[in-house]
Amino acid sequence: MQKRLLITNVRVVAPDCLLYPGWVFVEGGCIAEAGSGPVRSADRSSTLDGDGAYLLPGLVDIHCDAIEKEVQPRPNVLFPVEPACREMERKFAANGIVAAFHSISFSAGEGVRSNELAADIARYIAGMSAGPHLIRNLVHLRYEISNAAGLEVITTLINEGVGDMLSLMDHTPGQGQYRTVEQYFQYVRKTYHLNEQECAELVAQKIRDRARVGTEGVRSLAGLAVHRGLRLASHDDDTREKVEEMQRLGVTVAEFPVNLATARHARSLGMHVCVGAPNLLRGGSHENNLSAREALWQGAADILCSDYHPPSFLHAVFKLAAGGFGLPAAVRLASLNPAMATGLAAELGSIEAGKRADLIVVKLLQGRPVVLAVLVGGRVVARYDYGRPVPAEPAEDVRPGRCGLVSDQGACRGV
Repeated sequence: MQKRLLITNVRVVAPDCLLYPGWVFVEGGCIAEAGSGPVRSADRSSTLDGDGAYLLPGLVDIHCDAIEKEVQPRPNVLFPVEPACREMERKFAANGIVAAFHSISFSAGEGVRSNELAADIARYIAGMSAGPHLIRNLVHLRYEISNAAGLEVITTLINEGVGDMLSLMDHTPGQGQYRTVEQYFQYVRKTYHLNEQECAELVAQKIRDRARVGTEGVRSLAGLAVHRGLRLASHDDDTREKVEEMQRLGVTVAEFPVNLATARHARSLGMHVCVGAPNLLRGGSHENNLSAREALWQGAADILCSDYHPPSFLHAVFKLAAGGFGLPAAVRLASLNPAMATGLAAELGSIEAGKRADLIVVKLLQGRPVVLAVLVGGRVVARYDYGRPVPAEPAEDVRPGRCGLVSDQGACRGV
């Protein structure tokens, strides 16, 4: 039986405001109550004193392909899947991520993006929850629609029950992320170390394979994914027409639209729009595409993800908050909104009664957020001690007690 836990002396980041001095009572792995002022639940077996730190819902990351670098840190250097996935899980926890959609690319490339190795990684991650684990590990299958051989592989995985999300990618030069052939050449030169002739052959092969898969192949795969309960995403949309085409296939999440007009159109159709935390933290896209900051401030995006760099996630949230976005609103981009987009909002994404106690304790150290503790299902899975007290740095939008008691009737199903 799980212990009851009272978390006190924290700045509780509720969905719409901050509660300080705040407290959260955890019982049976779920949030029983949350509030500010005098503690309402004195009957407890243990206490965690937050020392004035922020208490956030654990982050929900719907797109992160960092597992690829864990398996293949350098070209032609591959590590075993099991230790790579275990180390990746530890890194997610250290950065406050409690639910990670490991993004695994099936692009018919070499190494980690080959169909065979990508399938091995997906199957291993899908099975992690059956054994000892720190966080919720989920599988985001990324299908390059010019990968004719991968169509059967992805179909088999989905029929096996491997996969929680599917994104449809088209990196054929001349559209999407690579608006010119030269842009694509630059990418494959630095990624796969190919010469000019090899680059040209790769492009020709992608075009031929894209024709082989065809519209019917993509439509069939999308239909299977929706039937099996996977959330469907598009990738690097560049026109209104592309967004509408994707929505007809069942897509509900647009990842990394390449321009503001396309992002706005996706939102106007009721789709979620996801942008990358590294883009926001670095001040722009590394491919000179849409600025994440602009998309968020214009209301053209509603979800942040870590993309390829988990440490950027929490830092991007606090950078937004410091820039006037407001901490509760910034936190929603990385917790409640992605949970809603992936069907997890009944359990995760906000500090509300009935939800799982997936929580992170965060303090600002020299103006930067650091994770002090991570709880998953009320269980402390990680703690960090920086050696001396870290003075609390108050946020401008602290409104003690203005939310009152946070509660609802959400059901908690445990870890």
